[in-house]
This record gives sequence, structure tokens and C-alpha cells, in this order.
Amino acid sequence: MIRVAIGGPRGKMGQEAVHTVMNHPEFELVAVLDYKDIGRHLSESSEFPSSYTVPVYLDLKDLLNQQKPDVFVDLTTPHQVYEHTKMCLMSEVRPVIGTTGFTEEQLKECTELAKRMHLGGIIAPNFALGAVLMMKFAAMAASYFPDVEIIEMHHDHKLDAPSGTAYKTAQLISENRIEHMQGHPDEKETLEGARGAFYEGIPIHSVRLPGLVAHQQVLFGGEGQLLTIRHDSFNRQSFMSGVSFSIKKVMDLEELIYGLENVL
Repeated sequence: MIRVAIGGPRGKMGQEAVHTVMNHPEFELVAVLDYKDIGRHLSESSEFPSSYTVPVYLDLKDLLNQQKPDVFVDLTTPHQVYEHTKMCLMSEVRPVIGTTGFTEEQLKECTELAKRMHLGGIIAPNFALGAVLMMKFAAMAASYFPDVEIIEMHHDHKLDAPSGTAYKTAQLISENRIEHMQGHPDEKETLEGARGAFYEGIPIHSVRLPGLVAHQQVLFGGEGQLLTIRHDSFNRQSFMSGVSFSIKKVMDLEELIYGLENVL
């Protein structure tokens, strides 16, 4: 039985993760981390049934020291994830991170720390299997279609832009693409930001609208043709198979892995 703790249990992803872990025969949910005092147990929150007598903590250090989980699933916010990951690794708890927000320097530091601790961890910009395949297919296509733009679309409560999935997609594409700026060499924006943000010359456009969940399309242009690789998540359940896979897989790792495509 894998002892699991979850950060951010009342968010939409967090609620799905709580139900998934509670109903999984190989997992035991031992605690959750919340920023708000909702009571001593999850059952005291209106989002969960009375049978969910799982302790709630406001401080991650207390949770790790008192409950000693095997895995901490972080579904909190981008500004907390770096400190949470370091704290987990120092406490010999395996982090499974579903929240983006690492800088390159922070990612490098956490990767080196995991190696020193011989401890596994997974940072997943996207837990949906289809999204992981979309990224892999996009990286393959970049060898043949070097001109590409990324459009990612999410709900209007998402805190970061571009999404971690779009950023990771651009990184994978850049491994198979010579960096260059696209469009007309004399192109000028008459409205700042019209061409999006750029990663090594790849434009990334972020859409935020109510009603969306998580969607991305990668557009490759070639002479007389357009290749579109698209993935859509219509609900948070689409991410749960990836969450379960990561919880089990991280127990066998001795390093920090960035992207599920590296362990599938």
C-alpha cells in the first residue's frame, strides 16, 4: 500500500485526485494540505462525504513529519511548488508535481537534490496520456516542418500563461528544430502581443475563457499544407490515469523526471 498525501484537495484537480486515491486499492490517502482552515478532517468540508476522515494540514512540514507519506501529490499553485518539492525531497518523500511554475534554475536545483537523495520524483506538465502523445508527435513533426505555432486554451481561473504543457511542447520541438524567427522579416506588431510569446522563435498563444478545461493545438505550416496536432481534455477525469500511474511509477525512480513522456 502506497501512502499518499495531496496538496490542494479542494481545487477541481485536487477533488478528482482525492476521489481517485481514496478509491484505488493500492493507495492510502493519509493526509491533505490546504491553505485554508477547513477543519481537522476532509469530512468537515462540504466538497467531500462524511466517510473521508482524512486529516487536513495547513503546514507541509508538519504533514511530512507527522504522517510520513511515501508520495506527495502537489496540485497547489505555481508560487508554492518549488518550496514544496525541496521540502519533500529533504524529508525523503517522493514528489509528484502537477503544478507548473519552476524556473530553469529551480528545476536544476531540485533535479540535483533528488540525485543526491537517490529519490524519485515526477514533474508532469500534463497528466493526460493524449496530451503526452501530442507533445511527442509534435516533437517528431518538427524534424519535417520547422515552422510552427502553439495555441493553448484553458479555463479563465488558470494562474500561469503559457501553460506548462505549451512550454514543454516548445522545448521538445526545439530539440528537432533550428532556432529561427518566423513570419515576414519586416513584420511589426501594431498591437503589442499580437504574435504571442516566443520560445526560441516558436510563437505561443494563450487563450483563457470560461467553459474551457485544457486544450492545445500545434500548427505546422509547409508549402501548400498545414499539419494540426490537437488534444482536448473535457474534464479533470482525463488526468487521473496519469496521476495514478505517476504515484506508482515514482516509487521505482531514483531521480527527478520532468515530463511523463520520459517514463511511459
